[in-house]
Amino acid sequence: MHINIDLFLTFARMGAVTFGGGYAMLPILQREVVEKHGWATEDELMDYYAIGQCTPGVIAVNTATFIGYKINGLSGAVMATAGIIFPSLVIISIIAAFIQQFAHLTIVQNAFSGIRIAVCALVLQAVLKLARKGVVDIPTGVILVATFIAVAFLGISPVIMVVIAAAAGILLGLIRRRRV
Repeated sequence: MHINIDLFLTFARMGAVTFGGGYAMLPILQREVVEKHGWATEDELMDYYAIGQCTPGVIAVNTATFIGYKINGLSGAVMATAGIIFPSLVIISIIAAFIQQFAHLTIVQNAFSGIRIAVCALVLQAVLKLARKGVVDIPTGVILVATFIAVAFLGISPVIMVVIAAAAGILLGLIRRRRV
């Protein structure tokens, strides 16, 4: 039962300080899950994050669920998921009660502008960290660039590109195995 409490509290702390969604959460996930608790390796975290991106639902919730399940099965998945969701429910309920009264204030609008910029920096940090870990050679670099162009400029669905990238990764693995 102690591990479930740890899962809940760890993910609740992350949920309380993660603004900007799942992408902004990646640096905190890496520090807490990989470095502090050792619940997953960096590669496993990247895999959970990629799968969380492709499955229905919020990426942060999906990733928490995968990690919780790995650590303690169904009860771990439930506790990690509850932990990541709980702070958002509390904060959103409080904000919802007061947002209409304060949203028009310049100071509130400026605060949100600043938060959006900080979230962009967090997302960029997560992207750079993932790219350094994931791009190991020219073919994986080509997959990165092609996926970015397809999603950012051609409007192709990220889910489709993840499936295509997975197929490309399998093909690369087969080609590498034949060479050896």
